Amino acid sequence: MAFIILAFGLLEALDKWRNMGAQDTGKEENQSINKPPDQPPGLEVAEREFSGVWGKIVDAALALLSILIIYWTLNATADVVIKRSLYLMITLAMCAVIYPFSKRSPLHRLSVVDTLVVIFSILGSLYVMYDYNERFVRLSDPTSLDVFFGIVMIIIGLDIGRRVIGWALTLVASGTILYAYFGNFVPGTFSHPGFDVGTIVSQVYCGLEGYYGMATKFMTRYVVPFILFGAFLEKTGAGDFFIKLAFSLTKHTVGGAAKAAVVGSALIGSISGSAIANVSSTGVFTIPMMKKAGYKPHIAAAIEAAASTGGQIMPPVMGAVAFIMVEFTQIPYLKIVSVAAIPIILYFITVATFIHFEAKKFNIGADPSVSELSAIRIMQGGWHFFFSLALIVVTMALGYSPAMAALTGIVSLVLVHMIRIRRFDIRLIYRSLVLGGRYSLSIGSIVACIGIILALVGLTGVGLKVSWFLSDLTHGMAFLAIVFVGLISLVLGMGLPAGPAYIVLAITAGPALVDMGFSLLVAHLIMIWFSIDSAITPPVGLASITAAGIARSEPMKTMLTAFKFAKGLYILPFMFYYRPAILLDGSLGMILETIISVLLGLITFAAFWDSFLYRSTNLVERVLLLLATAGLLLPGLLWNAIGGALFAIVVITQKVAIGRSTQALRGAPRA
Repeated sequence: MAFIILAFGLLEALDKWRNMGAQDTGKEENQSINKPPDQPPGLEVAEREFSGVWGKIVDAALALLSILIIYWTLNATADVVIKRSLYLMITLAMCAVIYPFSKRSPLHRLSVVDTLVVIFSILGSLYVMYDYNERFVRLSDPTSLDVFFGIVMIIIGLDIGRRVIGWALTLVASGTILYAYFGNFVPGTFSHPGFDVGTIVSQVYCGLEGYYGMATKFMTRYVVPFILFGAFLEKTGAGDFFIKLAFSLTKHTVGGAAKAAVVGSALIGSISGSAIANVSSTGVFTIPMMKKAGYKPHIAAAIEAAASTGGQIMPPVMGAVAFIMVEFTQIPYLKIVSVAAIPIILYFITVATFIHFEAKKFNIGADPSVSELSAIRIMQGGWHFFFSLALIVVTMALGYSPAMAALTGIVSLVLVHMIRIRRFDIRLIYRSLVLGGRYSLSIGSIVACIGIILALVGLTGVGLKVSWFLSDLTHGMAFLAIVFVGLISLVLGMGLPAGPAYIVLAITAGPALVDMGFSLLVAHLIMIWFSIDSAITPPVGLASITAAGIARSEPMKTMLTAFKFAKGLYILPFMFYYRPAILLDGSLGMILETIISVLLGLITFAAFWDSFLYRSTNLVERVLLLLATAGLLLPGLLWNAIGGALFAIVVITQKVAIGRSTQALRGAPRA
């Protein structure tokens, strides 16, 4: 494997040397085409943009991917092996076409390595489709050709994951392969006899456990259809509508531009399910407005990153992690959406509370000029976007699959758009299909690496061993178990997107939480909430880095500030276990009492952390706020009453102090 990777590198170097002159000539032109002017630090690898005939061919391939997803949604009886193999073939090949092998690869054409990856992606996938029933029979005894194509496809999968997502997931998948092969050298509990290359290849490539198993299934069945829906929304003007609506709703509030970022990111994030895409689409509007209003650049970027991070799990779509959870737990999607609604709203309120305190600190008031139109006028021009979202929920409530619901939303968008413009806009449909196919590559690129991890975790039994280790380490204490899951997510957050981070947590820590008495729903919601912090976690929180690039702020400072604004991500998972009424588990009275006390607890925590309520807090007030936070968050009416009383004391103390200061200023003699 190392030899093949080295050979790829040598081929790339030879290709670079052979075309050095041509690259130098076109270097400036390529950079201007492929690298956005405000590209954030750390995201220097550009995507290829083709023009002319090659551009049309690439667009056609991306549109074909989208069309296949729609066809498979309509034809549920399509052959599973053919469907998943074809999806992975197009995804791997198009990733090799659009994402260069390295930073030095040519941006105007394919390199030798890229060409080889495309060819072998096609050959390896066609081989899987050919006479697969016979291959299933010989899974325990793969042929030399099985092993050859398996090794090549594994290397290609690792390479594509590295190109698109980065080294983190590729290293985890590579480590899983090494662990499967050298397990007999591992001491202690995690030791196993070790498996030969044929067994590893058979598990990953030849059967339905790895490449063509769960990961590919949830992509084709759940994730990509909603990515297509998001592309159609974007092309029909939803992004502009949601941004205008957010500004119109918050223009009369303190720090309105920043609160517009929260509202806009919640609306757009619900559809895109990607923190980076959310920042890129809303941040270009909200961050400059926040800076203009008076927010420091790193604070403006951090607000957008924190809000966009929460958008990943905003109902009704909730992004890829919700669909992955459906596959892991078999809990109905609508139930997941319904119980997730209250916690994410509380999260956004927490972010807005931090924003309010920052605005008060720096005397940033309302800015009615940011939106000339009223919310009602804006709604009149874009109500159909909410209709499409509501139609998705209704379709799933009627028992149809999420993919069919997404397709229903797409059809409704197209029909309303045609009615509004009074013609059939085939160009918009085609552009949306191309955009959806392109967007699907970023999440589709992880399928191979995830397939490797899932297949070999099952083969080696390491998931059960990690679960046993976690249970033993925490001595069965639920609080410590949640803390350890959070710490693991922080480590995984240093490079993994939310989806892969959740999958790794689910197959390792998930069984341990369930064995310790956590319900399946609570255990997986805890892991999802901890996993989405990967977008902001230092040192490589890509949503924060993207926002820093737009704001032209220092990335590390932005990540640390976003980490502060997103504190709700680390508090609410504890509430899922200790106060399950927040997940609608209990009587109506208990649910209302829990929501109110947790909401006040989050507000008091924000005031404690920011050292500000109505004015800056002193030491005694901060201590009271910390005690009030604990009382309000702990289960039990007595604790909540004590916490509420302590919070009221601080509120009254600050109000009285502000009143005296105002009265003193009014009574002071004029100079």
